[in-house]
Amino acid sequence: MRSILLLAVMALACMATVSAADASAPTAVTILDPSNFDEVVGKDVGVFVEFFAPWCGHCKSLAPEYELVAQAFKSHSGKAVIASVDADQHRELGKRFDVKGFPTLKWFPAGSLEPEAYSGGRTAQAILDFVNGKAGSNARLVTKPSHVVDLDESNFDEVVMDATKDVLVEFYAPWCGHCKSLAPVYEVVATSLAGDSHVVVAKVDADKHRSLGERFGVTGFPTLKFFPKGDKAGEDYKGGRTASDFVTFFNERSGTQRIVGGGFTDSAGRVASLDALAAKYAAAETDEERTSILSEIETAATTESASSEFAKFYALAAKNLRSKADFAVNEVARLQRMLSGSSVAVKARAALYKRINIVKQFLKQEA
Repeated sequence: MRSILLLAVMALACMATVSAADASAPTAVTILDPSNFDEVVGKDVGVFVEFFAPWCGHCKSLAPEYELVAQAFKSHSGKAVIASVDADQHRELGKRFDVKGFPTLKWFPAGSLEPEAYSGGRTAQAILDFVNGKAGSNARLVTKPSHVVDLDESNFDEVVMDATKDVLVEFYAPWCGHCKSLAPVYEVVATSLAGDSHVVVAKVDADKHRSLGERFGVTGFPTLKFFPKGDKAGEDYKGGRTASDFVTFFNERSGTQRIVGGGFTDSAGRVASLDALAAKYAAAETDEERTSILSEIETAATTESASSEFAKFYALAAKNLRSKADFAVNEVARLQRMLSGSSVAVKARAALYKRINIVKQFLKQEA
């Protein structure tokens, strides 16, 4: 039993690591730290480096644009390297290259550790143009399908006035600098919420379609308005403008239980009363106690099924623990492997996240 408990503790540590990575997909950006910086930079290929801090809002906004640049150079790896350094964690590297704020972007020419500061635009195209010019390459952006819904007069009412959906609309103008800065963040928000069919992240060119802007009193760009299911008059969105701010807003107003990047919060899929029974089951010391508590879980899972489609999974997990003492450890590992697959459909990913959350309730108590 002691070995099983040790496995559980180790699994929890692994899950904490995986959980931290859930917020973003696998990256094409080369991650640098003191152990490999001089092995990559100053060699035969020029390196473009972002010095960032995980807590920096501007860094988070830049992240999706920077990822696009890194993806573009995957097929031009002999021309340039797109890299990043967590200069908050590895402060010696930041100090070495006179980094005083985040994000700081620098170009290191091939064969040189003397960087050139980058002061250009923060869009993927602007950075790509700069690196292409320095490296003599012709890398191009690989565009991905957008999860932001484009609106105009022909579909605005159909989408926004749908009484079954909560809709956030950005009224923007193509020439607006603040709109351009918001665009990559807004895309991250839409991607993060993909699969929640009751919410929509949308935008409308209110410079081109002025009647829509006038209809809702838009006098500046970008203007963000929220149209909840129960009130389609449109209310001003007054929250923050980081991806985390927007996702938190939807979690509070629409019950989405999402995290930036498309994952789910630790509470997604769970039922409080069944969590308590899971803890009670894991703490049981005799088979007689576990049999009794399993019966409670099965009854409660049926009662709670209306509030959580995954309530019955508590009973399944408890049954498996009866016959396999290491079930929780192995099941979390199995579900995490499935979740790491790039071909998993959006709806299936949601189910995997929620099942992991439920099994963790047993695993935590085991540990």
